[in-house]
Amino acid sequence: MAKAAGQQDGAAEPVGSKPVAARTGSPHTGSLGRRMMFIAAGWITVLLLLGGLALNQTLTRLVERNFDDQLSYMLNAMVTSAELDPAGDIYFNRPLGDQRFLEPNSGLYWQVSGEGHEDYPSRSLWDHSLLIHADHTDNEPHAYDSVQRGNESLRIMERSVRLPGSQTKWWFVVAQDRSEIDGQIKRIRLILAWSFLVLGLGLFLMAVFQTWYGLGPLRRVRMAIKRLRTTGTNRVTDPLPLEVQPLVEELNALLAHTERQAEEARTHAGNLAHALKTPLTVVMNAATAHAADLPETVIREAAVMRRQVDHHLARARAVGRRAVGQSRASVEESVEAVLRAVTRLYENTRFDLDGNRDANVAMEKQDLDEILGNLIENAAKYGGGSVFVTMDAVPDDKTTCEVWVEDDGMGIPEEERTRIFDRGARLDTGKPGTGLGLAIVRDVAEIYGGSVELAESEDLGGLLVKLKLPRVGG
Repeated sequence: MAKAAGQQDGAAEPVGSKPVAARTGSPHTGSLGRRMMFIAAGWITVLLLLGGLALNQTLTRLVERNFDDQLSYMLNAMVTSAELDPAGDIYFNRPLGDQRFLEPNSGLYWQVSGEGHEDYPSRSLWDHSLLIHADHTDNEPHAYDSVQRGNESLRIMERSVRLPGSQTKWWFVVAQDRSEIDGQIKRIRLILAWSFLVLGLGLFLMAVFQTWYGLGPLRRVRMAIKRLRTTGTNRVTDPLPLEVQPLVEELNALLAHTERQAEEARTHAGNLAHALKTPLTVVMNAATAHAADLPETVIREAAVMRRQVDHHLARARAVGRRAVGQSRASVEESVEAVLRAVTRLYENTRFDLDGNRDANVAMEKQDLDEILGNLIENAAKYGGGSVFVTMDAVPDDKTTCEVWVEDDGMGIPEEERTRIFDRGARLDTGKPGTGLGLAIVRDVAEIYGGSVELAESEDLGGLLVKLKLPRVGG
């Protein structure tokens, strides 16, 4: 027995089958938080890079300008203190103030050159001379970089001057080693790099906190939905920001819509069970008593049950089609389709059609065909030979489209106009019918937000049925 049971269990699962995951993840397009942090990090990086480059350029130019101003000051001091001796050579009537000019290879140098004259250098140049391009004229101080004295990078400020009483063009030059200015620029760039790194890190952490805090309401919505599932509450009542509140309102509206659908399903299931209970009881009693008319009883009660099932199936189809989305149907197309079918059944009945042929209603065409078919067929069946259909009878109503169906029959007394909508209610039992036509019309119309009213026809004297349905765009 144990072996047989094992063989049976083994046969229940085919060889090579794989366990199926109990739950599969819902498709998504990635994390909203990561997307926001990625965008923030990208913008922070780009802006800091651009800002750092701009600030580095500005500070570098500022340091170089300050450095050049110092050289220009020394150059002007040289020019203002320069004089000619009797031999026509340059000399300074007062010594230049910076001590580095007297220290050999100090990094700060000056030199005066003139065509036909020996170079007049500072002591700091020792046995070297500055290379000067005298093929042009600089009436104003001119600064540039040059590598001289081996591999020494110099910042040179030069100017060409003609002194009074001399026909010689003299070149006054001041040069200083760039290591000082390069060191200042390096320190500035290092400070900028660390400052912007710390600033970028701080901004990114702030963006992370902002993202976490900003998405907090969505987490609260998630927890509220979880409570809906676990605690049985039916609404999200947590106070939330204005940007999230419309989402919560739509969610609550969806929950209310779902509750209404569930309540409708329970109601119709109960109604169907109640409607089928009596015919089943009659059949059961007749079968138990071995009644002589058992076949006739079964056929009669089966017809009753079939009518109830058809009625509830019509409602179920209407509810299902309504849930698909915004529907649209042409009143004229449905009325003409119904008239083509009904005129074959009632050849002696006159059918007239009038009204707005462009009217459209917000419902499925199949449901509109079904309820118009019930109304027009009832008018032909119980009327006296004339049926008048008016499409969009109240065109001024921008939200509702009314379809009137009138006949010249006996009509329905006012006190009976409410009861006639009950399932199975019939006032004229002499003609075949299910007694569910008006009930189906009312139920399907109400599913789409419409209604049905009964009145007396002023023109034909019979029954006037006012079918009100939501207009497209209303």
